[in-house]
Amino acid sequence: MTAHWRILSLPPLDEGLVKSLFAPLGDTVEVTFPATRDRAGLRAALADADIVIGDFTGELRLDAEAVAVAPRLAFVQQPSVGTDSLDLDALAAAGVPAANTAGFNSRAVAEWAVGATFALCRHLAWGDRKVREGGWPQMELAVARRPREVHTQRIGIVGYGAIGAEAARLFQALGAPVSYWSRTPRPEATATYRELDDLLANSDVLVVAVPLTTETKGMLGADKLALVPDGAFLVNVARGGIAPDADVLAALESGRLAGAALDVFEEEPPPADHPLRTHENAMVSPHAAGGSVSAQITLVTKVQANVTAAVEGRPVIDVVNGLSPLIKHR
Repeated sequence: MTAHWRILSLPPLDEGLVKSLFAPLGDTVEVTFPATRDRAGLRAALADADIVIGDFTGELRLDAEAVAVAPRLAFVQQPSVGTDSLDLDALAAAGVPAANTAGFNSRAVAEWAVGATFALCRHLAWGDRKVREGGWPQMELAVARRPREVHTQRIGIVGYGAIGAEAARLFQALGAPVSYWSRTPRPEATATYRELDDLLANSDVLVVAVPLTTETKGMLGADKLALVPDGAFLVNVARGGIAPDADVLAALESGRLAGAALDVFEEEPPPADHPLRTHENAMVSPHAAGGSVSAQITLVTKVQANVTAAVEGRPVIDVVNGLSPLIKHR
């Protein structure tokens, strides 16, 4: 007898889209959604869920409390690379494999990092603001603000996963020298490995592309940012808190950083009066670096394929909490 699977899809994935993804599975599955987007709605919906497609915003976090009220839960598919909205230890303790969608947006995020570097080097966002305000800062943009060409900049990449490696390839294609740091040097890397402090001291543009973990939280605080050359640029496409907002702001205020392109913040969205929102030398973005059309197609394709594999008794891929990739119905 074929097992019946109840799939709970959390916001913000579109309900119609999710239903269409699993329509080919027919009566094997039932796709459900929380009645309300709050903790009460989550708890009620988890009671009879076999598979959960997570909330990548983190608003409906699958923490230990949520896992405890999901006795039938057999698999969690996170529709993002980051898994900070999942309590991986609690899921592992409950015997529930959790998978992410590794690499789905690596090209999109890498392109954003390169585009942001162009914007910082040529002060594109600053110039746009000034012209819209009625100014004409031609000489400032051409001379006084010391515009740079990307190929002349030493690029340092913190983290050499799929995003870091793709960013390195794109920067190298522009002719820029690229170095990187990761916990383990990568023999296949085309960039030059440096220890972290050495990387910081030799980077005109520092690209943050490392996952947020207990080890990386706060790793680029004031003491580390003090190591970068005066006038360096920071590009953060990772997670808020790796380079704490207050320390980035202080480095901008002191001139240690000439500019920062930030797609992420410690609190998202940041408060309306957050000083980085209005800082002259900050370019800010609403955690959208991975949001290309191509990336979204890849994302839903990977979610569909992995959940379908779980339902059909085939091993899933990209399990991130150390459990078996073969999902067992409970």
